[in-house]
Amino acid sequence: HFSKLTLSVANCPEDELGVGYEYLIKKFADDSGHTAAEFYTNRTVVHLMTELLKPKPGESIYDPTCGSGGMLLSCLTHLKHQKKEWRTAKLFGQERNLMTSAIARMNCFLHGIEDFEIIRGDTLSAPKFVTADRLQQFDLCLANPPYSIKQWDRAAFSADPWGRNLYGTPPQGRADYAFWQHIIQSLNPKTGRCAILFPHGVLFRNEEAEMRQKLVEHDVIDCVLGLGPNLFYNSPMEACVVICRMKKPRKRKGKIQFINALSEVTRERAQSFLTADHIERIVTAYNSEVDQSGFARLVPLEEIRSQQYNLSIPLYVRSETTNGNGDQKEELNLNEAIAAWQASSRELRQSMDSLFKTLDEAGIQ
Repeated sequence: HFSKLTLSVANCPEDELGVGYEYLIKKFADDSGHTAAEFYTNRTVVHLMTELLKPKPGESIYDPTCGSGGMLLSCLTHLKHQKKEWRTAKLFGQERNLMTSAIARMNCFLHGIEDFEIIRGDTLSAPKFVTADRLQQFDLCLANPPYSIKQWDRAAFSADPWGRNLYGTPPQGRADYAFWQHIIQSLNPKTGRCAILFPHGVLFRNEEAEMRQKLVEHDVIDCVLGLGPNLFYNSPMEACVVICRMKKPRKRKGKIQFINALSEVTRERAQSFLTADHIERIVTAYNSEVDQSGFARLVPLEEIRSQQYNLSIPLYVRSETTNGNGDQKEELNLNEAIAAWQASSRELRQSMDSLFKTLDEAGIQ
């Protein structure tokens, strides 16, 4: 009889309820198709982002679009696996969807987390973590903002009272740089670092070129990592992870690392994921300043300036695959094709300008 049992979270082994709840969240995501992206990010991608940022005991960890809270909890899991004190970490998250924010709070509770704050609200129009006239600042931020949303208050952002438009105001049809600037302003100026999932378009779209230039010149972008296809629910798109650090290590100042991990993906049972080997290879490359042909390269800002601040990965690292004879060949995917087209268009424009200038100097009309 249940009357003889003490039904209490305290009586369950550590994390058992939390693991069960995470399983149910994933099961719901698997069954719900397109709606899954609203609250659930592929856990192997989240694990990769966590490994890249290396959370430390006592740090404040923030997710401005926290969904079911998986990114926040991944940081604590990392500390546990490292046998480090995880209870001193402080979790903060904001989520606009009422039901999803409730799921996040329950997720934290069932994992035995006591020091967390999950608040419902729209991060762009009404940020909840503020102190006086500025945003609260955190040591760590992981985020998967909604991609290129069109319905947001651009006019209010252009006169943002918290100074989140420090690089400019994004176009109405794409709010990606609004989230990016919000995150930059939410980072501690000494310890702050972030990993953000974005569509590849943020790396090269013309309408955001001026903001991208300011970000590059601010020297806060540490790494641009390209991921393979089908890692997100009901979407074949390839995404990228952008890592920013407010205070970059001396060896990485004035440089941005590019990692082309498009082929680092495994697909089984109609689902794609990163294996432990994929994650280890990416993390090892990130932690090194040594270039790896066809995979990783540390690029000086001078070269990025020469490319008009285009951060498209194939401009700096070309992926390689093996053909049937075991020989190496270059494989041009969609993003590489776009980058090549943009580069050739720019060269054509420069050549035409030079030609017209020469003709004009020669008096030929």
